Amino acid sequence: MFSSRSPARARLWLITATVVAVLASYLAVAPASGSAAAPVCGTANAAQGRPVTASSSENAAFGPAGAVDGNGGTRWSSGFSDPQWIQVDLGSPVSVCGVTLNWEAAYGTAYQIQLSDNASTWTSIYSTTTGTGGTRTLTVSGTGRYLRVYGTQRATQYGYSLWELAVRTATDDTTPPPTGDDVLLSYGRQGVASSAQNDANCGNCTPARAFDRDPATRWATSSTTGWVDPGWIYVDLGATAQIHRVVLQWDPAYATAFQLQTSADAANWTTIYSTTTGTGFRQNLTVNGTGRFVRMYGTKRVGAYGYSLWKFQVYGTGGAPITPPPLPPDPRTPPQLVWSDEFNGAAGTRPDAAKWQPETGPGVNNELQYYTNNDNASMDGAGSLVMEARRQATPGSACPRDPISGSTTCQYTSSRLNTYGRYTFTYGRVEARIKVSGTTGLWPAFWLLGADFFSQNRPWPYVGEIDIMEHIGREPDKTYSTLHAPAYFGAGGFGSSLTLPGGDWAAAFHTYAVDWNSSGMRFTVDGNVVHTVDRASLETTRGPWVFDHPFFIILNNAVGGDWPGPPNASTVLPQRMLVDYVRVY
Repeated sequence: MFSSRSPARARLWLITATVVAVLASYLAVAPASGSAAAPVCGTANAAQGRPVTASSSENAAFGPAGAVDGNGGTRWSSGFSDPQWIQVDLGSPVSVCGVTLNWEAAYGTAYQIQLSDNASTWTSIYSTTTGTGGTRTLTVSGTGRYLRVYGTQRATQYGYSLWELAVRTATDDTTPPPTGDDVLLSYGRQGVASSAQNDANCGNCTPARAFDRDPATRWATSSTTGWVDPGWIYVDLGATAQIHRVVLQWDPAYATAFQLQTSADAANWTTIYSTTTGTGFRQNLTVNGTGRFVRMYGTKRVGAYGYSLWKFQVYGTGGAPITPPPLPPDPRTPPQLVWSDEFNGAAGTRPDAAKWQPETGPGVNNELQYYTNNDNASMDGAGSLVMEARRQATPGSACPRDPISGSTTCQYTSSRLNTYGRYTFTYGRVEARIKVSGTTGLWPAFWLLGADFFSQNRPWPYVGEIDIMEHIGREPDKTYSTLHAPAYFGAGGFGSSLTLPGGDWAAAFHTYAVDWNSSGMRFTVDGNVVHTVDRASLETTRGPWVFDHPFFIILNNAVGGDWPGPPNASTVLPQRMLVDYVRVY
């Protein structure tokens, strides 16, 4: 099957260099146009890589630089007392319009965002005494050279800890959305590049991939001849066009120095944009030029690899545009129930075959169970589906070695159900009321997977994965919500956890949900926000959004695996995961 579903706090895995996501902070982005406009809140993270200090650090491994290094797997953590602060020098007085805080589990319930011109006298531009942790994207207004997060009350006995601190300013190159006759000119048009990669790390990464509007495909320079400067890619717009905007969605192999150029003949080029401080991720660039051909001409790479773009979009007038397929419509307002299973069957009856299919065989992620053909899934007669994990060997099967028995025959059975071939959907509110299993080595989950995993045999994580709920038995008080995609997956997935202070999620039913539309997602448990995803912020800090296509629902109750670890002597089996209902609005 596919790779693991593990949140950012789990151990980092070794993944191929061409898809290692250079994780950063979470920003809001405003699309650009070719017309002049008043300053708006921009796309760049003004705090990334800037000088930073803090009141204290838990230890040398968690210094303040970890919060502004553009790496979502590193963090700053303070000493275990109040108050504590972290401040960043933005270099000169700037107009600050937004701040994003990606809290670790040790977050602030009371804190202020402050600005200063001298790092001595501070003005508060945001204040709260009811902070909830997770990722908080704040709209603020103020001017200053120094920005400080000043915490006065901790949520836990530990300190304050930030994976990333991002600052947005109104001084970058972003302007409001296109107006008038500007359209996407580059979709489906022919591309040409200095070279292209086609190997195990980037198969068929041809120039056309940058212009296909598929966010999970990309162009990359050849790994044998193309990891050199310069490197380039251009698109033939089919006819002369007036170019007003170019959007580049970079892979981590991006250009720090590049030019955008136009040409009438693909031989003589005119530069319409130039930078030596490229930031990678999504760059939304206002330009003004005329030509049939538009080229990105890279002269300096960020690292040892080549150049790679998920997306190269050209907007303007003229040309010979090809109309792309329409995007899915957003969910209706007000929401309306469109699919559900209430699990009201008689005791012992199997899941409705018109809604669910069982996945059978050994699991993935080094899980230890054998998923049966509904032998472990049935109604309880009281309105719930029971998905039971048992200590039960399956003769002739093969699993990773069970540390209790020492056997490599699967020593556990359980259930995994999905709706592929029965029901898929794009956008909406998806919720389930679940009483999770809870003992060491158990891993219940409620999640969505891109339907092209089966329909096109497309590999994970290119299909996208939306983990609404994951719970591991060794952390009874935590539940996780996480996104996975080609540029952020596994331990680098984009997610957050919710802690039930002093509690155990397995002790009662809880309602796990995601609200999903074309602009982002909001994950909740019993109405409490676990994680928010702003699409524009994701694209400017993590990588492409790959969630505009059909997904199907999965319920499973796994045993063992890389993240939860295997059962041990304390594990109590059998364990039941109870599902009261699943509903889609």
